[in-house]
Amino acid sequence: MSNVQLTTLTSYSLLESTIEITQYVQSAKKLGYDYLGITDRNNLYGALEFMKACQNAQIHPVIGLLLEYYSSQTQKEHEIFLFARNEEGYKQLMRLSSQKMSDSQILLEDATSLNDIYAILPDENELAELLKEEKKDLAKQRATELQNVFGKRQFFYGIAYQKDLAADVNRWMEKQGIQPAAYQLIDSLHTEEAFSVKVMHHIKEGEKIDNLPQEMQQLTVSNSLEAYEKKKKWYETHAPNAWENTEKIAESCQAEVPLQQKLLPHYPLQEGTSASQFLKELCEKKLSQRVERVDQRYQERLDYELSVIHRMGFDDYFLIVWDVMDFLHENNIVTGAGRGSAAGSLTAYVLSITDVDPIKYDLLFERFLNPERNTMPDIDLDIPDNQRDTVLQYVKNKYGQNHVAQIATFGTMAAKMVLRDTCRVFGLSQSEANRWSNAIPKKMKITLEEAYQQSKSLRELVNMNERNKQLFQAAQTLEGLPRHVSTHAAGVVISDQNLLNLVPLQEGSEGIWLTQFTMNDVEETGLLKIDFLGLRNLSIIADTLQGIQKVVKQTVTQKEIPLDDPKTLRLFQRGDTTGIFQFESAGIRSVLRRLEPETIEDVAAVNALYRPGPMQNIDTFIKRKHGKEHIEYPDPSLKSILENTYGVMVYQEQIMQVASQMAGFTLGQADILRRAISKKKKSVLDQQRRYFIAGAKEKGFTEEKANQVYNYIERFADYGFNRSHAFAYSFVAFQMAYLKVHYPAPFFKALLRSVLHNPKKMKEYLSGAKNAGVKTLSPSINQSFYSFYLNSLQEIRFGLGGIKGIRRDFIYDLLDERMENGNYTSLNQFLTRMNQRNSKWLKEENIRPLLAIGAFDELEPNRRQALSQLEGKIQNVLYSGGSLDLLDMMALKNETLPDFSLEEKLKLEDDYLGIYLSGHPVEQFSKIKRSKKNY
Repeated sequence: MSNVQLTTLTSYSLLESTIEITQYVQSAKKLGYDYLGITDRNNLYGALEFMKACQNAQIHPVIGLLLEYYSSQTQKEHEIFLFARNEEGYKQLMRLSSQKMSDSQILLEDATSLNDIYAILPDENELAELLKEEKKDLAKQRATELQNVFGKRQFFYGIAYQKDLAADVNRWMEKQGIQPAAYQLIDSLHTEEAFSVKVMHHIKEGEKIDNLPQEMQQLTVSNSLEAYEKKKKWYETHAPNAWENTEKIAESCQAEVPLQQKLLPHYPLQEGTSASQFLKELCEKKLSQRVERVDQRYQERLDYELSVIHRMGFDDYFLIVWDVMDFLHENNIVTGAGRGSAAGSLTAYVLSITDVDPIKYDLLFERFLNPERNTMPDIDLDIPDNQRDTVLQYVKNKYGQNHVAQIATFGTMAAKMVLRDTCRVFGLSQSEANRWSNAIPKKMKITLEEAYQQSKSLRELVNMNERNKQLFQAAQTLEGLPRHVSTHAAGVVISDQNLLNLVPLQEGSEGIWLTQFTMNDVEETGLLKIDFLGLRNLSIIADTLQGIQKVVKQTVTQKEIPLDDPKTLRLFQRGDTTGIFQFESAGIRSVLRRLEPETIEDVAAVNALYRPGPMQNIDTFIKRKHGKEHIEYPDPSLKSILENTYGVMVYQEQIMQVASQMAGFTLGQADILRRAISKKKKSVLDQQRRYFIAGAKEKGFTEEKANQVYNYIERFADYGFNRSHAFAYSFVAFQMAYLKVHYPAPFFKALLRSVLHNPKKMKEYLSGAKNAGVKTLSPSINQSFYSFYLNSLQEIRFGLGGIKGIRRDFIYDLLDERMENGNYTSLNQFLTRMNQRNSKWLKEENIRPLLAIGAFDELEPNRRQALSQLEGKIQNVLYSGGSLDLLDMMALKNETLPDFSLEEKLKLEDDYLGIYLSGHPVEQFSKIKRSKKNY
């Protein structure tokens, strides 16, 4: 006999259950269950996690679904439990879930045969409703249809645990040949969580608890996991056949989520052309285009890499990535120089996937793709954050809608969020909810339990009364559970097979599917994931290059930027790296000033060293660079490897090179050593030490020297940084620095556009622009656009979108009006035109900020006067019905008021812009000081 619990909503039935899969399996194991099921509402988010957790606990997993389907008979949706009998049944579940999660309605009769699925109707079901309405003929017809869909032996009606039996319905079901099945739909592990589940439902529906004591009293039906003996005893008394049928269903369900499949897609090629042949020909053709002087080193390295790539089966992978990058380059979209270890591949460099020459900069292919470890290569593509959708659409169109998907991720209920949600359900006012929220210490990822221990004000709130205790307890129960599905910032799945047969999907954005599985689960199934990372810094570079083209009429490209430019290196030496990718912090700028980089090698070293851990080597590195400390090497034979970094082991690649040089390791074996040291497993470390010493002795080194060098490697391995990544990102930083020093106005315009709604950063960058000799012009109703605008090679104009308190659609409307009908000639004319365009804009709160910060100075130079007359002018425009002649006749009496003082203007600018544009409060004191000095 089997101990079974099949119908379970987990926390992946968003805001319906408090059950986390790991705890569910552990609790069921303790209670003696042999078979466990999962039936989340319409989705399979947790299927793989559930299967693995069950297998680890030696429990048989049953993968199911609580599907909401539409009935044409009742004209509404009903629920049905579905369970996969086998792999084909799992595929059917995936298709049903994908269809439901993308369409609002699903008709079971439209599905092809579902004979590999068991179906159980819950006690509240379509047939019972038809019988209740005395539509027996329709009920009989519908029962036959459903039996035909699933197969007569796979279709059951459910008898719910501890619920009153509807004897007449049960008799009718059995008369139709529909067998009973036992089920208990659970949504919590413990009865104490029942109230929290109710709170969760209220959060989902946006409702409040009207009567707390009444809500507590209504928690009678058990929806929590109980000991199977108790359930079995109830069913043996009330419906023994139902319990036996559920056992048979559980035992018959043998479906598993297929893992580690070989699902690498094939790059589309003409028939008769192999991927390896095409890749080799492509690389041979492009090698001379990418490398000025191709010598034996390049040819041998390329041949070696291509042989490894082919042997490991990744020819198509490289072609797919190359094709995406080729699309970007063909469309003049800025790209990054590379990310991670991919920059160590000459193949990637030749194909313009990366822009770092691995031979010139001494980068290792094996750090990227180790022929002695069969792992997937990982090439992440950096693209401008405003071009990511363009790339996704290209990939979708290239491979087809059902072959490309973005990847799901889950937003969870963190401490403050869950507390606010729970406060809302309990009917607390905004000020009361703020009091709870403010009682949580401002600390990243703090839990409610930690907050309770650390915050006296929170403890006082919780213990103030019984209601508050219940509120806090409910919030603690819900904390950390998934609240919503969102899209992974980078991951994209590509397959040449139909994804609907491989992974559950749901509707995404812009016509691109979203996987129901998260990133790790997607990779475990064997699907290819490529990260398309949208980088703000690449958008800044692209915007700067466009600005140069517009004002200077000169085309500058990333690849033309020399990496030994003296002016750019001097900028790094001054630490003038505000706005420069990876080099903005005060700490790293201090290191730059002390180190005084003279080459891109030095710049990359700073990038690698300025991190927790490696930081302790910074002083030694700087002293040795400036000749203030003697350079020492663990052994003279390692000088060629460590010379660039003054004897300090900065990079992971150096660890690999030392192992190769001294102990005769292949670079693949050296990569395994590097990984082993980073994981710090003593048994593995001891084994690797033995290999290293044996190899070193074979090459003529003493055991003492071998141990000394191995100890040196172990000491530095924790702090070694990926050299390929350091160089790739330093290339991007150098490109930005070059643009900043040679084209400051286009650069700062692009930089300021990227932080339009971040006043703190805007202040910093406007100060940087001023220091670079770039003038920032105030917002203008006739000259400004939404964002910052490049006026000339020395001037940028402040955008209207940077003004606080103005609606974006109002700004776009006034800009469209100006574009269509010309500049505004007076405040009255502006008000009239905006009234004619859309009368809702004629409100003081929309126009006051524009006047306060001087956007109308060219038409109304006296800001105080204009603001004082605004209300009257709006009224006149409304009374005049849009007639300018009538408006002139209704002109307000002109009482001249003194304009705002500089101090008042600056106060208004600070209020509405977050910065000063007309000057600075300190400047007037500087002038007084200078005049006193002269006197």
